[in-house]
Amino acid sequence: MAAPCSSTCEPAAEGSIRERVPPLLSDLYHFTMAYAYWRTGRHHEHAVFELYFRENPFRGSFAIFAGLGDCLLFLRNFRFTDQDVDFLRSALPAATEPAFFKFLRSLDCSGVTLRSAPEGSVVFAREPLMEVAGPLAVVQLLETSLLCLVNYASLVCSNAARFRLASGPRRKLLEMGLRRAQGPDGGLSASRYSYIGGFDVSSNVQAGLLFGIPVTGTMAHSFVTSFSSLDQVSLQTLVDVKRAPDQVDFVSLTKGWLGRVCELLGAEPRKIHEGELAAFLSYAITYPHHFLPVIDSYSVARSGLVNFCAVALALCELGYRPLGVRLDSGDLCKQSLDVRRALRLCRERFSIPAFDSLTIIATNNISEQAMVELNNKENEVDVLGVGTHLVTCSKQPSLGCVYKLVEVGGRPRMKFSEDPEKSTIPGRKAIYRLMDADGHPFLDLLCVAVEPPPEAGHPLRCHPLAAAAAPLSVTPLKVICLHRDMFARGQVMQPSCSAAETKATVQSSIQSLHPRHKQLQGPDAYVVALSEKLHTLVTDLRRDSTKKNNLILGN
Repeated sequence: MAAPCSSTCEPAAEGSIRERVPPLLSDLYHFTMAYAYWRTGRHHEHAVFELYFRENPFRGSFAIFAGLGDCLLFLRNFRFTDQDVDFLRSALPAATEPAFFKFLRSLDCSGVTLRSAPEGSVVFAREPLMEVAGPLAVVQLLETSLLCLVNYASLVCSNAARFRLASGPRRKLLEMGLRRAQGPDGGLSASRYSYIGGFDVSSNVQAGLLFGIPVTGTMAHSFVTSFSSLDQVSLQTLVDVKRAPDQVDFVSLTKGWLGRVCELLGAEPRKIHEGELAAFLSYAITYPHHFLPVIDSYSVARSGLVNFCAVALALCELGYRPLGVRLDSGDLCKQSLDVRRALRLCRERFSIPAFDSLTIIATNNISEQAMVELNNKENEVDVLGVGTHLVTCSKQPSLGCVYKLVEVGGRPRMKFSEDPEKSTIPGRKAIYRLMDADGHPFLDLLCVAVEPPPEAGHPLRCHPLAAAAAPLSVTPLKVICLHRDMFARGQVMQPSCSAAETKATVQSSIQSLHPRHKQLQGPDAYVVALSEKLHTLVTDLRRDSTKKNNLILGN
């Protein structure tokens, strides 16, 4: 399932975790509970918690598990400083015994174990993404931080994976949501996990530094509108690559091309915006190998496209290769067709092969639905830039992961609720993914940890978690154990993965799904089920709970 990972951690990422997620990044009630466990002598009892979500996001059939790498680094660095403890003395009730703070100062995660699916795996509602076990007080204190690290990472990674499915494999996707994200950390996480979820590049420079994500960017409308006339083009010459080091008057060369382009495209010279041309010239002279302007500051057809073609043709004449254009308003499909038509006319009339490979980038508040609609129309867009709807996850603002106790002191624990969806599944578990003859997963089976695993080719009976679903008899052709040992004895047990390696895992996981589970609208529900033994445990605990309640009430 998972791609092989590199053997070393990213030092920048680990430093970032120490700064962003210290032990006090938690809710106060975890410290009050820890104190109560400590005061009653229960703090060292062995406990097991599970982290999972209750519903698949975006009305889809799956999610992508992300944030594990940061969770492991958080556990490895978990310890309270003197400053942390001093603050807790002021935040907790004055009656809190001083010895408790000494206890906190001694804590680390050397007694904690974490098992989980590999980061980047496809996962489903109500199955444990990770199991965290260890001393009760410690694993309780980890709850909020682990949820914080997994919730948004998995949500935005899943959102990015859906955008990738919506766009199809041909187009490149550019993440550009930093300015719209929920604060600096939200923006950084969005860039990282959008890339992991399937985007190709980001505009976020800090994400490039910390996580090795490819970054890109050229110009904004403000650069174009800052120019008003050709008098502002201070650098006017450019080296002729074919005759280096000869310098050519690039402004005059472009003016010559401008007249020919106007004639070819039927453009009116008086409607061409001089300031826009000045901006394009200035940028092209500065970055002759990276010329990709935004062309809709005034009018694409009457000005931006004409100015681009003239400057690009002048660059080609001197031996450079322009990159393309960006469209940021209006009917993106129609404009992309008009742009491509003009580029082909230039290529044919002036015999410039480079114009065949120019890129058309489209941006403009693109949502998943807009991307689907774009695919249903004729267009020539090569790259889509997505910001707001990607990083804010506007269709669903939270994944809703929870962290629930399932065992303490070796005994299974179960939360009962008036809302059946909020009931927990007790006990330590093993999770198996059952595959069909075509190599697609068709059911995830939750078993009691100590029971024998299902075997390929052998029929088994199981109980789907879906309400009112009848028991099933299934025969897997292959069985995969989902959870692996990830953290134990204070050490990360698996090699860390780079963003690129985790991205490969995501794409492999999604490609393994049956098409009916990958549909963006109205997908078939994926089955998560209990083994016979786990179903019996749930039934017995419910019955025993009812008996105890009756005894307490005197019935």
